[in-house]
Amino acid sequence: MKQVTLVLKNDGGLHARPASLFTKTASKFQCRLKVVKEEKEVNPKSILSLLGMNARKGDSITIIADGIDENEAIKALQNLVENNFKE
Repeated sequence: MKQVTLVLKNDGGLHARPASLFTKTASKFQCRLKVVKEEKEVNPKSILSLLGMNARKGDSITIIADGIDENEAIKALQNLVENNFKE
């Protein structure tokens, strides 16, 4: 199991477009994925779950991956967040 905690720095946080990119990226991987914000844990392969987190600029999220391609999944999702969802 791998995990990384990141701070959202893009202006909109996980609004519709970034959440869509996050979901599309997460869905490419076979491993089990979770995103945690405070006490809320969601499946990042579901855009509605991500939007329901109400993650905004400055919020910390933890991405947890467990499975065969966990390293690649963490790297890809971390890169997406650190590059502000290509905004």
